[in-house]
Amino acid sequence: METIKPKGIRPFIGCADFEEAKGFYRQLGFVENWSGSDMSYFDLKGFGFYLQDAYVQEWVENMMLFLEVDNLETTLEHFKSLNLKTNFPKVRISEIIHNDWGSEFYLHDPSGILWHIGQFNS
Repeated sequence: METIKPKGIRPFIGCADFEEAKGFYRQLGFVENWSGSDMSYFDLKGFGFYLQDAYVQEWVENMMLFLEVDNLETTLEHFKSLNLKTNFPKVRISEIIHNDWGSEFYLHDPSGILWHIGQFNS
């Protein structure tokens, strides 16, 4: 049996407002590589997800994604500099929290999806 050689993983996430969500992820720096009438693929340097024009409150509000970065402080400052709340009033961003495994901050997208942006201890 041949060993599985994964190339990536692409979650599917929903949103309450498809156009607003697409604008939010573009402002964060994701590139919309493909878009259809009810789904888009967003990529950030080889890591991405499918954004669906589908909203199930329980699903979206319980969705969490983890984005590992090498430069947590710089990433947080960059996201803060985007003034996301100006264009997306429902967005929330936390300060850095230190855990035993590493550090992270939280970013809630306009629909309520919780992103953990983190950096592991060396």
